[in-house]
Amino acid sequence: MREERIVLGDLELVVARPAHPENLIDERRFEENEFLPYWADLWPSGLALARHVVNLEITGKRVLELGCGLALPSFAAAAAGARVLATDWAPECIELVAFNAEANGLTVNAAVLDWTTSKSGDGKRYDLVVAADVLYEPRNVAPLGRLLGEAVATDGVALIADPG
Repeated sequence: MREERIVLGDLELVVARPAHPENLIDERRFEENEFLPYWADLWPSGLALARHVVNLEITGKRVLELGCGLALPSFAAAAAGARVLATDWAPECIELVAFNAEANGLTVNAAVLDWTTSKSGDGKRYDLVVAADVLYEPRNVAPLGRLLGEAVATDGVALIADPG
């Protein structure tokens, strides 16, 4: 593991993450469902989304992050006073999210969520749903659309950040 210092406006985080994400590639998991450890990288869109979210007026709001990876937008939302559920399909990612949230004094719930087989995680609707760098494969588009339809509250908002 390596630690990185990340500044999001007035918020400074220290985030542990795998030093060499490529070493996490598992041929068996890839053969099953083309699983790659994308969660272990710090992606530019995740950082940009987190920098936006930390400045939102979301105190007391319910926030869901889809495909959270290192969960920077979730940490930003928690720091802004939201009640946050960070989700990803990689169990090892969820363990690291819990570790990093606690290390930074943030309250973030985290859960495994496979878009192809699950509903929005806990069946609840959210005031804000965020996702960053999740549209890297065309097969993610339809499940993301379905989840947004299930998870975004009637007066809620979804923010999706993607490069390009």
